[in-house]
Amino acid sequence: MPASSIRWPLRPGGRLARPRRTRLALSLGAAVSAMGLLAACGGGEAQPANVVATGQAPSYYPADYGQVIEASRREGGTLNIYSNTDQENWAPIFRDFRRKYPWVTKISANNLDSDEVFQRVLSEQATSGSPADVLVSNAAQGWAEFAAKAGALMPYKSPEVEKLPDFATLLPNVHTMSIDPLGVAYNSSLLPKEPTSIQALADLVAGDQGKYRNKITTRDVDGAFGFSVSHAFTAARPGAWTSLQRILPLARPETSSGTQLEKIISGEYHAGFFISAAPAYPMIENSGGLLKLAFPKDGTVVLPRGIGMNAKAPHPATAKLFTDFVLSEEGQRAVAEGGLTSYREGVEAREDRHTYQDLVRQVGAGNLVFVKYARVPGDQVKAFVSRWNGLLGH
Repeated sequence: MPASSIRWPLRPGGRLARPRRTRLALSLGAAVSAMGLLAACGGGEAQPANVVATGQAPSYYPADYGQVIEASRREGGTLNIYSNTDQENWAPIFRDFRRKYPWVTKISANNLDSDEVFQRVLSEQATSGSPADVLVSNAAQGWAEFAAKAGALMPYKSPEVEKLPDFATLLPNVHTMSIDPLGVAYNSSLLPKEPTSIQALADLVAGDQGKYRNKITTRDVDGAFGFSVSHAFTAARPGAWTSLQRILPLARPETSSGTQLEKIISGEYHAGFFISAAPAYPMIENSGGLLKLAFPKDGTVVLPRGIGMNAKAPHPATAKLFTDFVLSEEGQRAVAEGGLTSYREGVEAREDRHTYQDLVRQVGAGNLVFVKYARVPGDQVKAFVSRWNGLLGH
């Protein structure tokens, strides 16, 4: 099966995976939430400390960048984002972007499944054209396939790239908005000790298989997210199959980190691995110490969240302003405030803000496994999925 034919992840009835929340409510409420937020950030408020200068680009931007700003002023103050990112993550980003560019008064951001971001745009482009300006998703395979299509992405290299690490550029015209580390989430009342590694989790559950049978959860590798993170881990740590052979027979797959976390809190699962930190952080904060997250010291998977622009974006200048903003130091502070993990130097880690630098201090740079934005050949996908699913308990 050629890589270009892979379509992730279909379920019975043709439904895409990752039902993290009620999609209808999010889709209908996204624009309302953004508009209510922007209206609340009216012109009478004091300038926040993390916004450098209203309506102005940093001094290191190209001399003609002012033309982009002026073009944005003429675009009607609208920005449409297709993403798989929750509204609480977006809130501080929209707030600070609006304060910097106050003429952008209408921001909408839906919450789609990770691959649905691309499928929606392609479907719309094939008919009357897509209203999407900016695309945000952490579907590595989806991005690789979409970026390979001629005329899909607006050619753009952000002036912020020179200030950022190499992994800020994932593909031509695709930048890193945030990094999403994945860990072992567990119910602290049900697990006797913190699983500091995948091997430690394997040692723990294998010691009492009856107790942990069907009490461990992992991501469904038939889906884009589950495949990408699980495949990246085993490709970087092939010896980890020994641990996985002990864990997977006791595990049940799920299609959503949100669902996994809810079931861990309720006690249906004792623990889960390859759980995204982005939805975990707010649930940990509200769990009263019941839910905890450990980053494995034998390999913490890091999934970049990509941002790119529709080649036929209706508001191209505003899309460029937004892309550059989220990569800037001020934008990355807002990224961290919203619960995602920022990666730019200069963003201070706090209890409510998470950074790549803090993650490195916790587990070490050599223990991080980055998911690459590259297409995996179809025969390799099939072989991996078959091996993984063959180990799962039934």
